[in-house]
Amino acid sequence: MEAGQMHDKDKRMLHALGYAQELSRRMSGFSNFAISFTIISILSGTLTLYATGLNYGGPIMEAWGWPLVSLFVLIVGLGMAEIASKYPTAGGLYYWASKMGGPVWGWFTGWFNLIGQIAITAGIDYGAAIFTDALLSLLWPGTFKSTPHEIIYVYAAILALHALMNIFSVRLVALLNDISVWWHVLGVTIIVAFLVLKPDQHQSVGTVFSKTINNSGFSHSWLWFVLLLGLLQAQYTYTGYDASAHMSEETHNASRAAARGIIMSIAVSAIFGYILALGVTFAIQSFDRTTGAGIFAVKQVYLDALGSSTAKVMLFITVGAQFFCGMSSITSASRMMYAFSRDRAVPGHQLWRRLNRERVPYMAAIAIAVLAFLCAFPAYFSKDIGVGAGYVAYAAVTSIATIGLYIAYAIPIFLRLRQGDAWEPGEWNLGRHYKWIGTIACLWVAFISVLFIMPVTPTGIPWNDSFTWLSVNYAPIAVIGAFALVGGWWLLSARHWFEGPIAQGTPEELAQIEARYGEPGTVGPATSGA
Repeated sequence: MEAGQMHDKDKRMLHALGYAQELSRRMSGFSNFAISFTIISILSGTLTLYATGLNYGGPIMEAWGWPLVSLFVLIVGLGMAEIASKYPTAGGLYYWASKMGGPVWGWFTGWFNLIGQIAITAGIDYGAAIFTDALLSLLWPGTFKSTPHEIIYVYAAILALHALMNIFSVRLVALLNDISVWWHVLGVTIIVAFLVLKPDQHQSVGTVFSKTINNSGFSHSWLWFVLLLGLLQAQYTYTGYDASAHMSEETHNASRAAARGIIMSIAVSAIFGYILALGVTFAIQSFDRTTGAGIFAVKQVYLDALGSSTAKVMLFITVGAQFFCGMSSITSASRMMYAFSRDRAVPGHQLWRRLNRERVPYMAAIAIAVLAFLCAFPAYFSKDIGVGAGYVAYAAVTSIATIGLYIAYAIPIFLRLRQGDAWEPGEWNLGRHYKWIGTIACLWVAFISVLFIMPVTPTGIPWNDSFTWLSVNYAPIAVIGAFALVGGWWLLSARHWFEGPIAQGTPEELAQIEARYGEPGTVGPATSGA
């Protein structure tokens, strides 16, 4: 099919979903995969939470925990991909839930998706600020000291730069997304090659695949629970691949490309993420120094195994990948907020759905950056960031992001299961396999949603004699609070006016909307399984 015909097909499908082609459809299938792969970012999540995996389980968590989580995440991704093929719209998950379950399902899905998007942006860019400051402290010792205040300043600068790039240079963002794929793949290859070839000593295969470490504070009899908590490292890494759905209104051949983008981003990340996790673990020179470094564990591995000069290069590669990741996260989150506002679900919706000359929801991009900054700003008041309260606070942010997003991922999959064989699939579908895939996906999300609100240290348990508020896992407070706020808002107000996705008008009215953005007219009737 020629490019013009494909563009016309995509636009007809979007019209059938009720929307005009306001966003610019420039993205290839590879670019769609690239944005999800970039947001997953194995050089971000795998390394920023490496200390979690190491202290909550040890090397065995990298050797066995990563592939275990990868398998279940791929199953969740398969369930999402089938639905993305049928409904290729920037609204993504909340649109799917609204169409299959009604406004109330769409309301809860949309808000948990948006909350998760904001929290994941905070987690990504705050992690990038930590690694950036670690690099700066190596380049200019004594000038940069990795204090909580200093990291917040770096964090603010990174968020501001990402917002500006998304607003004023959409072509640069698209180009960097494509470059990011190769940066990640080659970056992992270079880092692992140095870690394997340069150090004089490595951990043995037996150690990596059998050694456990429990620095959680829980007794050895609770090791099974500690090992489960360590799964957060991998599960947090696998977030943000819903970007392929949110970018579908800007993607050619969206019905197939969005589904493939979701699946391939998970599959490629699983392979290269496992190589990275094992490479770093084999290169550990001292478990005591590495675990004692807290969130700077990877920096310690680089220094011990490679020396200061090479460690700077490895950190530069890592920081570059994390920069790409945060940039793409704001791109995806702004599209979701734009689509949710298009259907009047967000306060001030007329503001957040505005587009600039680049056909970018610029006000939504600013809002995501500001809200993400506020999400991590409490770390400014921590006494430290590497260990203790600062470390617990960062773990809570990542837990909130993971739970929020995966609840939003699971709801449409559950609704698709509920519709059964009566559901009409899109161009890419699971056939009869949807039943076992959807069931396992929902059970896994339910499991991790409970797991990651559990106390992460004995001093964070209220009835413990050594309880301290600085050690509390605030994820359950945030998640339960979000349920109460969103649910209360629904009962008191939203159920009277939120109707789910709102069609923008007749074909003629859609054409008039598109004409304002220089979009050529569509030939032929709209056809889709909407």
